[in-house]
Parts: sequence; C-alpha cells; structure tokens
Amino acid sequence: MKITDSSVIRFHLKILHGISVKNLEKKKKSLLFGGSKVFGVPLENLARKYIPEFGLVPCFLVDACSFLLERAGTVGLFRKSGSLPRIKTLRAKLNSGEGCLSTALPYDVSTLIKQFCRELPEPLLPPELHAALLKGRALSSPQDNTSALQLLSCLLPARNSSCLHYLFDFLSKVSERCSENLMNCSNLATVFAPCLLPPPNKTEMSEGRLKLRVLVLHTFIESPHLFGVIPKAVMDSMEFLINFPLQDARRGHRKTQSLREKTAPWIPVRSKVKPAVSEQSKESTPGEKPTLRRSIGMETFPNILLFRSYQRFKPDAALPDSHSLDGIEACPQETLKRDLRFVNFSRFARGHGSESSPVVTGVGKLQLTPWRKRVSI
Repeated sequence: MKITDSSVIRFHLKILHGISVKNLEKKKKSLLFGGSKVFGVPLENLARKYIPEFGLVPCFLVDACSFLLERAGTVGLFRKSGSLPRIKTLRAKLNSGEGCLSTALPYDVSTLIKQFCRELPEPLLPPELHAALLKGRALSSPQDNTSALQLLSCLLPARNSSCLHYLFDFLSKVSERCSENLMNCSNLATVFAPCLLPPPNKTEMSEGRLKLRVLVLHTFIESPHLFGVIPKAVMDSMEFLINFPLQDARRGHRKTQSLREKTAPWIPVRSKVKPAVSEQSKESTPGEKPTLRRSIGMETFPNILLFRSYQRFKPDAALPDSHSLDGIEACPQETLKRDLRFVNFSRFARGHGSESSPVVTGVGKLQLTPWRKRVSI
C-alpha cells in the first residue's frame, strides 16, 4: 500500500478515536459546464481566486463574503431571508457574468450564499464523511471531539477544503459581532446545517442526529484555524513512515514474489508449509539408505539407554548360539566405545538377513546374528 497523507490520517483516526473512514481519493467523472454560470456548477468549473491563507476559492464566495463582512452588524444576518423576486434577478445576473453584488441588500446576498452551498452538485462536505463527523462529535471528551474533527477535515479534497476554510473563517468573524447581529456560532451553525450537512433520510432527521450536525459545524466555526491543519504528531509519524528505509524494499520484494506467482506459474515456488510426516515414514525400511541431515539432532542417534548396555567380546572368542544375553556381565566403562557394535540399527544398518552383524535393538538388549565383521566405534 502506498503511504500517503490520507492513509496516515485514517490510521490515526482508527487508533486514537476508533473511527473508520474509506478512502475519498477515488477518481470521479467530472461534470463539464460551460459559460459563467455560478449556481449548480461543480467547484472545478467555477472561476476561482487564489487567497494566500486559504488557497483557491470561488470568486462569487469571495465577493459575497467581502460584501457582507462590511455589513456584519446587520441583525439576523443569514437567519432572515431576502426577497425572492430580488434574489431571482440577482441569480440571473450572476449566471450571466454580470457583477451586481455591490448594490444588493445584505439579506439577499446572505440568502445567495446559502443557495450556492446547497445547490452544488457535489456537497462541500462529502456524504461519505457525514457518519464519521457525527461519530467524532459524539465522543465523550471535548479534546477528542476537536481532535477527531480536525483530522477528518484533513481528508477533504483540496478544493473543498479551501472553500470551507474560507467560509468558516468568515462565519467566525460574523459571530464575533453577535452582540450587534444576534448571530453567535450556534445560530450560524443551525442556519448552515441544512446546506452543508443535510440529513440523507428520515432516520437522520431525529432531534439527536440533527443536534450533532449543528455541533459539528459549531466546532468548525468556533475554531476555523484548526480546519484542514494536520497536527504536528501526525506530521512527524507521516514523515517517519514515508522515509522509512526498509519500506520500499519490503514492498518491492512482495511485488516481485506476487508477480512471479501470477505471471510465471512454471517457475517453481518453494512452499513454506512442511508436509506432515507419519510415524511409519520415520522408520526406515531395511532396503532404504537413511538420509543425511545438515543439522544432526538427537533423533539421528540411538536411544541413550543403549549406551548403558554393552558386551565385551574377545577377537578369538566364539559367539554363543543363543540370542538372549541377559546374563552377560558388564565390562568397565572405558571399554564401552571399543566393544559396542552398531549394525542393522535403523540409522546404522549395514545389511539384511542372516549375513548381518550384531544388532542393537530395544532398551538394554543386544541381539546377535551370525558374525561377519567386527565393527568398532
């Protein structure tokens, strides 16, 4: 997976706040609109102006907010609606590219701003983020609320983020004059909730869910300086993950291996799963030669108890006829290696049948077959 800003932010949201967010960077088909139309047009087709602190912002929004900022003391601004006939005339002039805001009334312009936000083909706050925004605002701690909403605002596309940042900063300045216009942060959030966070169905129109939507906008209007700003802790972790030296090497190794498995099935791939070995397969048959291991473990050698049973034979002594040697006396310890014979053991077999040498089997037992050759260790 390619490490990007959004992936690191989504990781922090999941770990710190338990909020899962899908990737919003999928390419969508852009809608093409010609002319100078303002309302109902995607942001990328609008004439935009670069504002150093915010980025590219639609020209209509900049002109309308600048006009209202000089009249921010108007009582009930954004709460009171303008005249519908005047608003219809202003819309027609704006869609034809004619500048007409300088002679308009504050209530008409404020109504035009709400219609502009409401009629965008793609909402400024994508519907995919609505559930995460409400969950972040519903967290118990106020500090967690602000942190979660700040991280979620960083996931917005650049054009949406610039436009919203400019709008929230403007509304914050309007709320500073609430003693004159009677529009504080809560009142402004209530007015703009249907425009920026409209409920998708009747279930989301309950009183509790609507209140959460207002609180989300209240946080952004109250703290516009945090909107779209990645916290320093996330920036540090992002820089570490992107510059991690082994990341590219590991990712490249996995890609090479998966490419080999998919595109070159004739190339043998060594399986990491070892097949189970049955007990019967562990015992070698008389005709098979035992395999040699690179790492010789204790299973390569006979049972350690076998070394405690031994028989001292003299070179010229005749072998007994019986196969049972339970009564033979033990010899001193120092002659053990010289006198033990290991033949026809499962890992030291030298022959089969009646022509074999002495065989050590069992625990403490020594069985004999006709003598051919003395084998000493």
